[in-house]
Amino acid sequence: MLDFAIFAVTLVVVLVVAVLYLYPSSRKASGIPGLNPTDEKDGNLQDIVNKGSLHEFLLSLHQDFGSVASFWFGGRPVVSLGSVDLLRQHINPNRTTDSFETMLKSLLGYRSAIGGDASDAVMRKKMYEKAINSSLEGNFTLVLELVEELVGKWRSLPEDQHTPLCAHMLGLAMKIVSRLTLGQRFRDDTEVIAFRRKHDAIWSEIGKGYLDSSSEKSKKGCTEKAQSEMESVLLSVVRERKAEKKPTAFVDFLLQSSLTERQVLEDCMVFTLAGSVITANLCVWALHFLSASQEVQDKLREELQEVFGSDPVSLDRIPQLRYCQQVLNETVRTSKLTPVAARLQEVEGKVDEHVIPKETLVIYALGVVLQDAQTWSSPYRFDPERFEEESVQKSFCLLGFSGNQTCPELRFAYTVAVVLLGTLVRRLKLHQPKGQITESRSELVSTPKDETWITVSRRDV
Repeated sequence: MLDFAIFAVTLVVVLVVAVLYLYPSSRKASGIPGLNPTDEKDGNLQDIVNKGSLHEFLLSLHQDFGSVASFWFGGRPVVSLGSVDLLRQHINPNRTTDSFETMLKSLLGYRSAIGGDASDAVMRKKMYEKAINSSLEGNFTLVLELVEELVGKWRSLPEDQHTPLCAHMLGLAMKIVSRLTLGQRFRDDTEVIAFRRKHDAIWSEIGKGYLDSSSEKSKKGCTEKAQSEMESVLLSVVRERKAEKKPTAFVDFLLQSSLTERQVLEDCMVFTLAGSVITANLCVWALHFLSASQEVQDKLREELQEVFGSDPVSLDRIPQLRYCQQVLNETVRTSKLTPVAARLQEVEGKVDEHVIPKETLVIYALGVVLQDAQTWSSPYRFDPERFEEESVQKSFCLLGFSGNQTCPELRFAYTVAVVLLGTLVRRLKLHQPKGQITESRSELVSTPKDETWITVSRRDV
């Protein structure tokens, strides 16, 4: 449990360090109400640690100082925005620094897509998104097969057997992402298991390594082995796939572009890490909330039956699943799936009467906004039908969880989750074990603190 706590806090530190290291900012105080630094060297870092996570720290910060508040990381000011209205105002030509991408590329030593020419960054981002979409479309049958395999296993379980959601969903996500990213090499489960061990090692070792506050030392000393082993596998796949004439995998589509071999390797690493974690946790939370509400399950099943009947889920009919989309949107909102985002204030900006100086790091306190009672009625209740209101949909879209601003990994995760729910809910009922309390670690991706369990029973056909 201590390792998990260390991991949760250090991810935040890494994100902030990454952005401030890559984009040196002004040390001029913003004048925005907030905390004074409690330590000359570390600013308010110890306050974040004491709260247990950046999300909990931001909750307290905004409760004390309002929807726009400031704090300090080292000698540098950070501004946090904690309302939909302020986020709507904060529209400037800033470079978006995605939490996962910034953290991963900084920790792994990847600099080729951070900073530099803006047009090149935009082009590379479009290639990345196109490669994800193309690999998903071309391998949709494979996604169905892997989901069917999991559902088949669950159907064979005794009805009173508890199923560990986190373990099963991460396993499913790793299978899908590794196959779609790297192709046939990962048909064998032993390859996927070995790859998953490297994936787990990178995350766990990164968390432990930052305790000595020496990012370079920790990166080299704690993650070097896992990172180099994973990169070695990726590089060998990249070189093997260069001879492929018909692109089917994510790596193939990147190799068709003008990216260098190194850039292809980096994007493969980011997608395998970020794609797996976001997909796994979206599926975990969706099944967890469904298991607690038979009413929502029944309504979702009715829609699935109406759209697909007894046919498998098809990519072309997914847009017809209006209620399923609401269920997933409410899953993201209630779980605070990605509670923090960040932007660099590349030009001087303003929210309300407050001026945000150029080169200030601006935190979007999404976890605070997602459960703000002024924006969402009964914010702590799981209620997919709230998304029938146009105003709610617009607020959600503004936060980057739907529409054109959705990150490609989350779009990918939504599709996998629809296939899972569309297959599972029509065949099985989900039940939540009595007495189970599921709490989350709200960091870059909201994850249950402990294993989450469900039981399943067959539906009458």
